[in-house]
Amino acid sequence: MISQSPLQLTLAILKPHVVKSPFALKKIREIILVNGFKVVCTHRTIISPDEAEEFYKEHRDKFFYNRLTTFMCSGPSDVHILANTNAVTKWRQLLGPTKVFQSQYSAPDSIRGMFGLSDTRNAAHGSDSVESAEREIGIFLKNFNIKEWYENEETYFRIGRLKFDPLLFVHTIDKDAIDT
Repeated sequence: MISQSPLQLTLAILKPHVVKSPFALKKIREIILVNGFKVVCTHRTIISPDEAEEFYKEHRDKFFYNRLTTFMCSGPSDVHILANTNAVTKWRQLLGPTKVFQSQYSAPDSIRGMFGLSDTRNAAHGSDSVESAEREIGIFLKNFNIKEWYENEETYFRIGRLKFDPLLFVHTIDKDAIDT
């Protein structure tokens, strides 16, 4: 069944220790796809100190800030824009609680329950609101225009006129479907 509601976008970051683990990375990618998310954009990057500082600015005065920003810059992360109905809520449910111990206890089958190592190395990030997703996408994927995506591509993603590239881990519009 095709959704009549517009898709929602969220930012997902698979953190450095996950990207370094082929098993964890493969499993989380499977979770993304099995749960109906479309991968609108994907980017493997080493997050710069400036990006990490901007991203985590609300935590600047907290005791874990330096540990968190240093970890996030320690190796490649996979930054994804995911689309789904209620994407923000669905992705955060799949992640489980932020605190890994709590995830392991109350949501052991969640991404953080299975792959989180500590509260800093909790496997993945998910935007907490549509507004946060827009801000966060702007930090890491500066060339992605959310308004243009909704105007030009959202319908194709919503109705499933897509091709999936498993090597690049991204969905693209099926150009053959546009012509028919």
